[in-house]
Amino acid sequence: MEHLVSLLKSMKTRIDGLMARLDIEGKAQKYTELGELSAAVDFWNAPDNAQKVMQEMSRLKEEIDRWQGTATRINDAIELAQIGDESLLSDLTTETDTLGAMVERMSLQALLSGPYDAENAILAVHAGAGGTDSQDWAQMLERMYIRWAEQNGHKVEIIERSEGEEAGIKSVMMSIKGEYAFGYLQSEQGVHRLVRLSPFDAANRRHTSFAKVELWPDIQGQIDIEVNEKDLRIETYRAGGAGGQHVQKNDTAVRLTHLPTGLVVQCQNQRSQMQNRERAMQILKARLFEMERKKQEAQLAVLKGENIDAGWGNQIRSYVLHPYQLVKDHRTEHEMGNTGAVLDGRLNEFMDAYLRAKVEQRSAELPVKEA
Repeated sequence: MEHLVSLLKSMKTRIDGLMARLDIEGKAQKYTELGELSAAVDFWNAPDNAQKVMQEMSRLKEEIDRWQGTATRINDAIELAQIGDESLLSDLTTETDTLGAMVERMSLQALLSGPYDAENAILAVHAGAGGTDSQDWAQMLERMYIRWAEQNGHKVEIIERSEGEEAGIKSVMMSIKGEYAFGYLQSEQGVHRLVRLSPFDAANRRHTSFAKVELWPDIQGQIDIEVNEKDLRIETYRAGGAGGQHVQKNDTAVRLTHLPTGLVVQCQNQRSQMQNRERAMQILKARLFEMERKKQEAQLAVLKGENIDAGWGNQIRSYVLHPYQLVKDHRTEHEMGNTGAVLDGRLNEFMDAYLRAKVEQRSAELPVKEA
């Protein structure tokens, strides 16, 4: 029992420190203040603002309940363990293991302290060099991210999808909605490399394929970026699914081209042209925002010597299916031999390793305090 008490007290110290760092007490106070605001008689006179307040309250409540609930469970477990009843040993051991995994996961979430880490994400996959093999690889990555989202309680919405000529896809853009979706998926930006025996090669030779993953925070209605209509080329076309399914007779799909930057955004999943245009504009603003953010980060990186580069042409991860089975992240050196599990959405270990590497890098960059 003494060992369990020691473990649980260590968790308590850790969780209390994280709650202080994240200012859970301050967030609880803010939740109370918003609750008082929402109780005002004229609260719903401004429905848009009221909706934002309610969404903020929901987000705060979920975060507060998660942290306070975990702290309460740890305290309860400590009290039971200190009783010293050996008949509780099995149940307490199981509870300690469960709490340990929870604290570890929540510690990683606490590392996601960026201003947009808690937001939903827009993720795009583009087939690269390698012809049909790369288009098939892009579709495999699409499935991998959908499976990851499902396993982690996130919702996926396909915004735009372009089919390959023979197999696979040329590109796909999807919205992934869920807590810290953008924060976790930052580890996926860059070039992904596949090595396998090609199913499209009659001689069954080994091929190397590439696909690029892009990511933006899906900050709907919150991006302070003005887009001049004169800078846009707006085109409409008919949306349609694979095999001719769900083909629209009207030109409901929208393609926006931002002339100054050359950015192109397409949206075809909404029912009307107006809805597709509004969603495409949201995505365009998100991309312009992320472009500016990365430009600023690049300028800082020159000064700091930033060495994590997820640019096109610099593969971040290799998936080798032949002559051996291995998935390896080249930034963190984290690897896994169970390639099937990874391609079926088991990405959390890679994401966690990336987060830890970023924190270690930031810590190394901090100036050393003189004694």
